[in-house]
Amino acid sequence: MTSNQNVQAVFIDRDGTIGGTGHFIHPRDFELYPTAQEAIMLLKQNGMKVFAFTNQHRIARGQATVQEFEAQFQEYGFDQAYICSHEEECGCRKPKPGMLHEAAAQHGLDLTRCIVVGDVGETDMLAAHAVGATKIIVRTGWGESSLTKFRDKWAETEPDYIAADILEAVHWIIGNTDE
Repeated sequence: MTSNQNVQAVFIDRDGTIGGTGHFIHPRDFELYPTAQEAIMLLKQNGMKVFAFTNQHRIARGQATVQEFEAQFQEYGFDQAYICSHEEECGCRKPKPGMLHEAAAQHGLDLTRCIVVGDVGETDMLAAHAVGATKIIVRTGWGESSLTKFRDKWAETEPDYIAADILEAVHWIIGNTDE
């Protein structure tokens, strides 16, 4: 990557990546990590589209609505949210890349020029790997255990960068696109 124009979009997971615990938390109770809002705004200030992409099967159970999640992501400054609300097997539930393909079709994206940031190797990183996107795993949420205890579940791929948190990931993205 040599300039911001090369990165078409950054896809960011929710639970464990920008806040929360890695487990389901209703949007009204969800809290961002202290530097997450700054990270999202830095991407936008650097001319990048920022998309949320998250598995939220509790929507299918009636514990929240897609609209509640969409409103939350809009409040945080995301350009759009891609949410898999299905509990059963489907084509959009990470690690399947359906949400990434949907975004590519809607926004004319070359997914090999996009970046995925998440905390779970066996979902976020595998979805990114399936489409050739740059993969950044954060150590927050499930990140540390994804890199150690559960590394065998996504052994077929390597992250392009391992960040302490979302802000470090964003600094890496900006630093590698401003050369």
